[in-house]
Amino acid sequence: MDTSQQTQFAVPLNIKLKYCLYARKSTESDERQALSIDSQVNEMLQIAERENLEIIDIRREAKSAKDSNKRPVFKELIRDIAEERFNAILTWAPDRLSRNAGDLGSLVDLMDEKKLLGIRTFGQTFTNSPNEKFLLMILCSQAKLENDNRGINVKRGLRTRCEMGLWPTCPPTGYFKEKRVDHKGECLVDPDRAPMIRQMFEKVAYEKWSGRKIYYWLKFDLNFRTALGKKHLSLGNIYRLLENTFYYGPFEYPRGSGNWYQGKHDPIITKELFDLVQDQMKNSQLVRKENIKFAFTKIMRCGLCGSGISATEKFKKLKNGEFNRHVYYGCTKAKDKNCQCGYLNEIDLIKQLTKLIDAINLNDLTIKKQLRAEIIRYKKFSASLLGKSADLDISDIDIKKYVKFLLYDGAISEKREIMACFKTPIVLKNKIVSV
Repeated sequence: MDTSQQTQFAVPLNIKLKYCLYARKSTESDERQALSIDSQVNEMLQIAERENLEIIDIRREAKSAKDSNKRPVFKELIRDIAEERFNAILTWAPDRLSRNAGDLGSLVDLMDEKKLLGIRTFGQTFTNSPNEKFLLMILCSQAKLENDNRGINVKRGLRTRCEMGLWPTCPPTGYFKEKRVDHKGECLVDPDRAPMIRQMFEKVAYEKWSGRKIYYWLKFDLNFRTALGKKHLSLGNIYRLLENTFYYGPFEYPRGSGNWYQGKHDPIITKELFDLVQDQMKNSQLVRKENIKFAFTKIMRCGLCGSGISATEKFKKLKNGEFNRHVYYGCTKAKDKNCQCGYLNEIDLIKQLTKLIDAINLNDLTIKKQLRAEIIRYKKFSASLLGKSADLDISDIDIKKYVKFLLYDGAISEKREIMACFKTPIVLKNKIVSV
């Protein structure tokens, strides 16, 4: 490039560069020795002081740069440059700005629009000249290439381990990874938990236990906890465990891929026992209850932060060995993680709702349609049982008393249908229900 062309793309002398210092923490495994965010900032500030660079703001980010449009701080930086708050960037290296084509394109577009006049790194400077932009794109594209190759290499390594019969990630409950160099990565049977895992399969296969009964037994009778998280198994964990072929030998990785391998670990159960459990799990008494429907979720809002209301269930073991189930409703904290709305027991929630019925605007037409169907069903039942039709009409029934009855004694589906007839928004605030 000749001198006239260089002058064309140089920063005009009357424009002062206003830098935003951008530091991003590296999350890539081969850059563990790279500078931390604070170290990057300190190094960049020393450069700014030495070269008399004007720093308008400092931005820090811990998000990875390998995915486009996923970094909130970087998006703010791009927006501020577009609005001409800054016109230059000071950063440790080009790959701190972008390791993907989308974010790189945003930077180049701003340079083409002459809103981003310069990018200064520890060892290089990039301006709006074709050569320097081309070099910037090469360096950032090289970082993307490294990311892509790293992903391919990791997948190849995981596939090789699977072909060797080794489970490539954290082992299922009942096993632990061998840490010896000569047996690296092998799954060994956990002597403390494997017997209980075997008993789980046996109780389902031979004693017809349900998943929930297994859950109570593990949590309250055995106080069974996982080795890694040291937590109780959830009901969903129990069902996934009972479906895991790893416990008798073969395994699929990744799950749902159709790629099966024969493990070299010692099995905890036999294939015959596993098949018996799968047959039993098809029976009605082992129906999954992970996705329990609660009667009053998704129909109320938090009165403090405006988030939705979710529900959770708790079980208390009684002296006679049975369990009491309690359902509590509270804020999802989607809009405010520190929301202090509190949790309200379902029994108290229903009591408060019934007291509010007179103040709630109801969709009478929908309720009457539902009530009419109930009356018709009752008359048919009466006629078949007593041989005569019941003398009952919809006009004889108080709509609001019917609503109160369903809130207390209706099925979950009936309660939800009735709540859908409420025209007045229901709010839960500090354990108090209001309209």
